[in-house]
Amino acid sequence: MYQVKRISRSEFVPIRNLSYHVRVWGEPTPGKPPLVMVHGWMDVAASYQFVVDAFAQDRYVIAPDWRGYGDTDSGQVDNYWFPDYLADLDFLLDHYAPGQAVDLVGHSMGGNVAMLYAGVRPERIRRLVNLEGFGMPATQAAQAPGRYAKWMDELKKLHAGDLDLKSYDAVEGVARRLMRTNPRLDQHKAEWLAQFWARANAEGKWEIMGNPAHKITNAQLYRVDEVLEIYKKISMPVLAVEASDNAMDQWWQGKYSLAEYHERLKSVPDVRIELIAEAGHMMHHDQPEQLAALIERFIA
Repeated sequence: MYQVKRISRSEFVPIRNLSYHVRVWGEPTPGKPPLVMVHGWMDVAASYQFVVDAFAQDRYVIAPDWRGYGDTDSGQVDNYWFPDYLADLDFLLDHYAPGQAVDLVGHSMGGNVAMLYAGVRPERIRRLVNLEGFGMPATQAAQAPGRYAKWMDELKKLHAGDLDLKSYDAVEGVARRLMRTNPRLDQHKAEWLAQFWARANAEGKWEIMGNPAHKITNAQLYRVDEVLEIYKKISMPVLAVEASDNAMDQWWQGKYSLAEYHERLKSVPDVRIELIAEAGHMMHHDQPEQLAALIERFIA
């Protein structure tokens, strides 16, 4: 199994009526801002272990499990709203870095949250690293009736148990699932990560530590005009990191492209794009050394 180089500790923080699980590496260092790392959809904070281990210098790193993921409360809800992630992050920074700007890294969904938060609270972020937080395809007002109907239909499926996540007989099955989803993930890392990505239930089955309610389509449309106005307010330097094996065409089937994402980034006042070679979307698993070096150079 993968051998951890830097040990983390678990902390639980009361945030907005939830018990938020936060993984922390290192200790605060005078004159050096905390590094906050937020994960993506159906991931957990422990996913950043490989990058933290690859840093050349020790860092004070704070990585939460988002609501309904990992060891953070689900809030007993049957769907999730994007503004809640921004508010959760705001409360988290109030707890760990009151009155202090932090360096922020976000992957995928977490990258989308980080970009929006940085435009809403620019004074809280010193440097921002967005790991393939591409945003969503543009929507039109005419899609609203169908979108609300789809949302309600999916809620019924959830409550009927039709959206439940698959369980596994053993943790090794979870590791195989991780490697099947990401062929670059080696067995040692997969076996280590599986123990944080799933847990055994009372029957001994291993269940994914993600609320199936995360699969529900958001009832609200994705308003690109609003997003671009927020992007214009991002005043800190931004590093947008992409993987060499881009999957946007596969995900969106022509509804959204990398070129369109790059066009949106033009609204960010200070941004540069870097590429991680030999990596897919889970670049923090595929090439943690490359990614760690990029992050360290950017926030130095």
